Amino acid sequence: MVSQAYLDKMSARQGYRNLWRTDLMHSICADPAYCCFATLCAPCVSYLLRKRALYNDMSRYTCCGGYMPCSGRCGESKCPELCLCTEVFLCFANSVASTRFMLQDEFNIQTTKCDNCIIGFMFCLQQLACIFSLVACISGIDELQEASQILSCAADLVYCTVCACMQTQHKVEMDKRDGKFGPQPAMAVPPPQYMSRIDQPVPPSVGYPPPAPAAYPPPPAYGQQPYGSYPPPQGQGYPPAPAGYPR
Repeated sequence: MVSQAYLDKMSARQGYRNLWRTDLMHSICADPAYCCFATLCAPCVSYLLRKRALYNDMSRYTCCGGYMPCSGRCGESKCPELCLCTEVFLCFANSVASTRFMLQDEFNIQTTKCDNCIIGFMFCLQQLACIFSLVACISGIDELQEASQILSCAADLVYCTVCACMQTQHKVEMDKRDGKFGPQPAMAVPPPQYMSRIDQPVPPSVGYPPPAPAAYPPPPAYGQQPYGSYPPPQGQGYPPAPAGYPR
């Protein structure tokens, strides 16, 4: 059963506005050697990328990144390396997806429409190959069995290709995070209307209230001297009248 926290993360992920440094179509061009490595040894690459995504701090490791019901219940705190090895070999697809979700949540990265189409095509092709295999087993027709085998090979080829490109995409994004493409521009605090998500209302203005308009001083109380009529300081006053001046 999917937890409410997971659903909240999925809904919040739709409001992300940052982009991957490279999309799935161009990830093989961004790092061809690593893409070949991810194709030939996909579980090892998934292990290395997950550990790197955790900043090499395995004490932070949780099975499948905390996105599965079994997360936190597999003894990760006692032996995280062994648990991660088990995850990448037995649940390879979930390990790749969990690393992807971790990076997206950390850097507010959205999945583009092109990436969604590629991932959706991979899933649809796998489902179609599974349906053809079931129909071929039930019917026993040789032509359908050959067609199902060809479709299964195509689905496996697309799956391996997409996973390799996806892991290369993750690696390039973490290279950017670690400053391997040079220093990143300084992050300036945007104005309030850009800090809020599109689905949120514009926040109210922040600041001190405007000063009150100037007003006349209140009248003095009974028995007090009016404003401005204080006696002059001691030692000052009018000069004495000259001699012979009539008083």
